[in-house]
Amino acid sequence: MTTETTTPTMTVRDEGRGEGRDRGRDMTAGVTTGGTAHATGTGVAAAVAGRSRLDFGETAPKAFRALIGFDAAARQGLEPALVELIQIRASHLNHCAYCLHLHTSDARTAGESEERLHMVAVWREARHFFTRREQAALALTEAVTLVADGGVPDAVYDEAAARFDEQELAQVLALICAINIWNRVALATGKVAGTDERR
Repeated sequence: MTTETTTPTMTVRDEGRGEGRDRGRDMTAGVTTGGTAHATGTGVAAAVAGRSRLDFGETAPKAFRALIGFDAAARQGLEPALVELIQIRASHLNHCAYCLHLHTSDARTAGESEERLHMVAVWREARHFFTRREQAALALTEAVTLVADGGVPDAVYDEAAARFDEQELAQVLALICAINIWNRVALATGKVAGTDERR
């Protein structure tokens, strides 16, 4: 069995993750996979070329910029590793391949381990990979993302409140809301996993 990994090799106007990095214009990022760089890159290019949905950033620029500002404000003061874990878990739950690829790539670039990245989806069975604070944030991410399934249980909220001060907890909640919005925008507009449309 051959395992392939994909990593972007070209990003247009990539200004660094930082505070509220922009997302927007369509572009094709080159992708490499061991000995199949051409085939995978061609697949991504074909998917992008076949995309016919609107560009949210160009069509609703005020709303788009407001989301970027909200995202930037949400992440302020939170540890970068925690930010990526929250975004990765919400993207799993929302089945957003575009955002999942984006945030796992960002996490790797920031030094996150492959072991932890592989365990995010099953963190309850692999708690020893995550701090208590991260576990509380992951549980809250799940509850808020899947809020229609049963609300946010008191036990989940109380555990998060025990691990974060009030301002941090508000930031975590804001970040969970932000990634859920980005997931929905990406899914609704047909963003292609393997590309990075931030600018």
